[in-house]
Amino acid sequence: MSNANDYADSSTTNKSSAFQRIFIRFFGITAGALIMAIALEKVMIPNQLIDGGVTGIAMMVSHLTGLSLGLFLFILNLPFLYFGYKQIGKSFAISVSYGIIVLSIATSLIPHTGAFTNDTLLATVLGGIMLGIGVGIAIRSGGCLDGSETLAIMFNKKTPFSVGQIILFMNLFILGSASFIFGLDRAMYSLIAYFIAFKTIDLVSEGFNQTKSIWIISDKPSIIGEKIMFRLGRGVTYLNGRGGYTNDEKQVIFCVISRLEEAKLKTIVHEVDPTAFLAFSNMTEIKGGNFKKKDIH
Repeated sequence: MSNANDYADSSTTNKSSAFQRIFIRFFGITAGALIMAIALEKVMIPNQLIDGGVTGIAMMVSHLTGLSLGLFLFILNLPFLYFGYKQIGKSFAISVSYGIIVLSIATSLIPHTGAFTNDTLLATVLGGIMLGIGVGIAIRSGGCLDGSETLAIMFNKKTPFSVGQIILFMNLFILGSASFIFGLDRAMYSLIAYFIAFKTIDLVSEGFNQTKSIWIISDKPSIIGEKIMFRLGRGVTYLNGRGGYTNDEKQVIFCVISRLEEAKLKTIVHEVDPTAFLAFSNMTEIKGGNFKKKDIH
């Protein structure tokens, strides 16, 4: 009987956890879409600045026709939603569809009169930051607010270019086309806004507290490991390795630290073994294990 009750409790907990994850995902996508809609209607459009991707195309078509931006955001993204379903999967397509629908409705309801600023340079910076925050939150929540990424993934399988390179080529073409509609100066400001948004997306989606993984190869691994644990409060893992040239058995130290601790770790290692080999790598997310920092001495 107790086993049955435990199973029922576990099943209820799993369902509750799954519902919580779904709620957080769609809440994040909603928040990201609303922030992006405000950026478009209150900053970008009044100052004749455009975004990249399908959103940029929709903004140009909306400007030329005088019709609602939300209408074109929805229509132009439809083919990419189908490609996303085929290339990435059902759950991703649902998340993207939801984000684009919220974005389309929000841009239709928010009037672009009464801009936050009419200063072009300020609008460029503010618009780029707001777009980056909105898209970054959506990506971090497991969604997407523009269908051009799915097209890039599809072309990536048939061309030697990476997804990032394909997106860059598409956006340069789109932003270049804006010069014929809004003028060269507005296209160049739009390019600056796109670059700011691109960098902001990385910060929001990957997080500000970026961590680093370090591999250390030294003839004094135990001393270095003890000092890292004692003076940095970080745990270390010892791995067995063998030199390719010397064929000597060596212990490799693996450690994860914050980027603020990088300089101190280098000092610790240099004090013990100035000839030690260090390899650093950026990490955007860590799950599981015990990454909690212990007290240092």
